[in-house]
Amino acid sequence: MSFASLGLSEPLQRAVAAWHYEAPTPIQAAAIPAILRGRDVWGSAQTGSGKTAAFALPIVQKLAASQRPPGRFVSALILVPTRELATQVVESVRRYARYLPQPLKTLVAVGGLSINPQMMALGGGADLLVATPGRLLDLIDHNAVSLSEVSVLVLDEADRLLDLGFKAELDRIVAMLPARRQSLLFSATFPAEVEALASALLRDPVRIETPATAENTPEILQRVIEVDVPRRTQLLRHLVETHAWSGVLVFVATKYSTEHVAEKLGRAGIAAAALHGELSQGARTQALADLKAGKVKVLIATDLAARGIDIPKLPAVVNYDLPRSAVDYTHRIGRTGRAGEAGVAISFVSASTHAHFCLIEKLHGLALEREQIPGFEPRETEAPPPLVAPGGGGIKGRRKSKKDKIREVAARAVGEPLPVRVVPPRPPRPQARPGGERR
Repeated sequence: MSFASLGLSEPLQRAVAAWHYEAPTPIQAAAIPAILRGRDVWGSAQTGSGKTAAFALPIVQKLAASQRPPGRFVSALILVPTRELATQVVESVRRYARYLPQPLKTLVAVGGLSINPQMMALGGGADLLVATPGRLLDLIDHNAVSLSEVSVLVLDEADRLLDLGFKAELDRIVAMLPARRQSLLFSATFPAEVEALASALLRDPVRIETPATAENTPEILQRVIEVDVPRRTQLLRHLVETHAWSGVLVFVATKYSTEHVAEKLGRAGIAAAALHGELSQGARTQALADLKAGKVKVLIATDLAARGIDIPKLPAVVNYDLPRSAVDYTHRIGRTGRAGEAGVAISFVSASTHAHFCLIEKLHGLALEREQIPGFEPRETEAPPPLVAPGGGGIKGRRKSKKDKIREVAARAVGEPLPVRVVPPRPPRPQARPGGERR
């Protein structure tokens, strides 16, 4: 099968050839003809499968054959959850439109940047706008753009949009769109919220699911290394130096950890940078650019980077902290092993996170061997047991933390027994005698 057989025009065939796309991926082969026919599409595909091209190529072709009405109107709207994904999508669209006889006006609108340049850029409208929901509503409130002429709507990473709390914003945006339009929804997972959104948004959609096969499964070696929590940074440094990776994406749980681990690696002579949601857009873009250019060897990131980040030929991903959601494990490790390249994904597991990783394995049908690196063997053998009162209730001042409760749930999910430490009752308080003395 070729891109020409899918119905793509000659300028688009030239564009994909220039970027060395040899043949359509399964999601592209199924989605492109359906979108060109004007059908609504509900698509699911694994990370790194070429999903962006699956919807961007036919949209570019449809826009090239139509004429945008004068005014502050948008013809095609793509909604994404993060600034990084928005930038990546708009770069892809411009790449595919490179050989069109008439250029398309393609813009990006995201938070974290001044709104004024985006308002000025939208003067006269746009053929295609890639936006995050919050910034799009800001622009609408400033009368900078109108959605009344949108002919194609795309929700990319729909599950992530809902995870980040954009449900109310999506409802407001959809209410402003014309009823007669083409809608495309792509999601890696399909919880009940996404199912409900798809039912309300799509009309008689073509359902496309491309399950993993031997041919399209990324070549990712998954490793699990047991290590005590205090020694994770030392182990990370050892792995980076031992394997001489050209670049590593390391996932941690908090903004503080990104900067703390990056600083420690920097003091050890390893060029590292932090990436988290509180950085300015310029700083986030620069951190990614430095990793791609080889100026930074290790990028320490929160789950902000788990979706939508495309780092070509990234050799390794490390789960310094395990993802809170077991579903996000796939999105994290999917940053490596892309576009036919091989990669390695390493997860650090301690005594306190063992049960949670078992839950991740169960969800994804995995059974990974536990490794120990000489010199970094764990000394902790089991997680601290939760405190339980004799009657089963909590003890004032000594209640279980939220993390303890999460660990208990994870342990029950994989059928492991819960260790119990019984706290002896406190001695009874002495009672006062009538004269004020205590017995």
